[in-house]
Amino acid sequence: MRSGMSRGSHSLSPWRIPWLDLMAAAALVFLFAPMAIIILFSFNDSPAISLPIRGLSVRWYQSVLTSPQFLSALKNTLVVGSATSALAMGVGTLSAFGFTRYRFRFRNLLRTITILPIALPALFLGLSLLSFFSLLDFRLSMTTVVVGHLIYTLPYFVLVANARLERFPVAIEEAARDLGASAWQTFWRVTFPIVGPSIVGAGILVFALSFDEFLITFFLIGSESTLPMLVWSMMRRSIDPRVNAISTLVIGLSMIVILIMGRFVKLSDVTV
Repeated sequence: MRSGMSRGSHSLSPWRIPWLDLMAAAALVFLFAPMAIIILFSFNDSPAISLPIRGLSVRWYQSVLTSPQFLSALKNTLVVGSATSALAMGVGTLSAFGFTRYRFRFRNLLRTITILPIALPALFLGLSLLSFFSLLDFRLSMTTVVVGHLIYTLPYFVLVANARLERFPVAIEEAARDLGASAWQTFWRVTFPIVGPSIVGAGILVFALSFDEFLITFFLIGSESTLPMLVWSMMRRSIDPRVNAISTLVIGLSMIVILIMGRFVKLSDVTV
């Protein structure tokens, strides 16, 4: 009887198709090969981006890290990303709580308007904001870039926060209030520890989106510069080998952020 059951279970087991594994491996190679090439040529001693590599050197990293233009652009990018992330966390958290906890007139309309920028091309959004600020005679600066990035990234934050709050067990808050906790104590000691990882994860997502946003920044930056703008200016006429070093540094920074995010935030907490 046992042998018959084992033969039956073996016959029902799914077949393993090797070529599916090969296709998956080929897709991974296709996705990650460009990054490997960039990292490899960032250590190339020759300015020519061609094989074979003549020698290994860190001259491009030294040139980048001692460049005032790079340091200024990096500082502006970090400032814009941090400001956008902080504003999105504040405005987006309040919006998500309002959309999920309260029933009021035009709630669905306001939710649609909040999420609408996610469906608009960045080119259209940048042009629209440029026309708006020009109409108001508002000088283009880092402030206008932060406003543009906030409009662009806020829908992503609201979607993540809404998804988490809709799964939140409200009975826990009611139990805390029954035990004598005030509304403020209930939020900080009960609600926030549960939804906090989602808010932090969504904030990191907003920072990543703002960090490499180019089109909106291009129309709203004014006389300043950010890292994507600097890379674009270096690539307009020829392939600057320093771009490989900049890209490798950004890849390394992204990996560090992902590791930190994975250490403190679960992936399930930041998925819609």
